[in-house]
Amino acid sequence: MTESGLPPYTDPMELRFTPEQEARLSKIATKERVGPEEQANNASLRLLEHDTRFRSGVQKGIEQADQGAFVEEEEMDARVKRLFRS
Repeated sequence: MTESGLPPYTDPMELRFTPEQEARLSKIATKERVGPEEQANNASLRLLEHDTRFRSGVQKGIEQADQGAFVEEEEMDARVKRLFRS
């Protein structure tokens, strides 16, 4: 079983693209000098890596909140202002 309690997905996967999406994928693949299938695989892997980092960050934030580590609204406003000035 997986974390969600569902059995692991083991069937082969197949992606279907509209003709417009295929054209965009081919254009990007040509610029990257790889085949469209490799480009789609690379994009899928980047998505999975991003998802892992995002979920880890959310979990870290939840743990900090559970420990009472919050940033007051005024401090967050000041941080955002500094960020946009940079």
